[in-house]
Amino acid sequence: MMIRRERPGDVDAIRAVTAAAFRGVAHSAPPVEPGGDPGEATLVSWLREDAGWIPQLSLVAIEDDRVVGHVLATRAHVEARPALGLGPLSVLPRRQRAGVGTALMHAALGAADALGEPLVGLLGDPAYYRRFGFVAAQPVGIAAPDPAWGDNFMVRTLSRYDGQTGRFRYAGPFDRL
Repeated sequence: MMIRRERPGDVDAIRAVTAAAFRGVAHSAPPVEPGGDPGEATLVSWLREDAGWIPQLSLVAIEDDRVVGHVLATRAHVEARPALGLGPLSVLPRRQRAGVGTALMHAALGAADALGEPLVGLLGDPAYYRRFGFVAAQPVGIAAPDPAWGDNFMVRTLSRYDGQTGRFRYAGPFDRL
């Protein structure tokens, strides 16, 4: 498996992987169009067109010249200070629990740190994301965009973190779901 930056020719494969990964999952965003792909697949397209898009942080996992996984991080903010919002993280169902998501997460966090980003936030399962150093955001002083998310809203501080606190805000397209 190889992890690399997304290329223009990967767009359709990324949408297919994201749709397959979130189809039928209880916590998935509803389709934007009735009977369409899960909302996460459309979200990736919207994020690509947003000012918060960071091309260096849209990564794919490649096996046998095929996209089998994808992760991205986009510009977010804690109050007025820059941060990153991670997600969605998508892996083809047949390749889940085989290390693809783990490799993508390590690559994304390493790239974010190398770019000098201070903090990454995400909404996800604490049992999964703790292994990457994510912790519940509230005790760190970061308020979730929706207080109902509780400990499922998590943050990971990076080398440039300097104690910023306040309300977390994802890139605008997240509000469209």
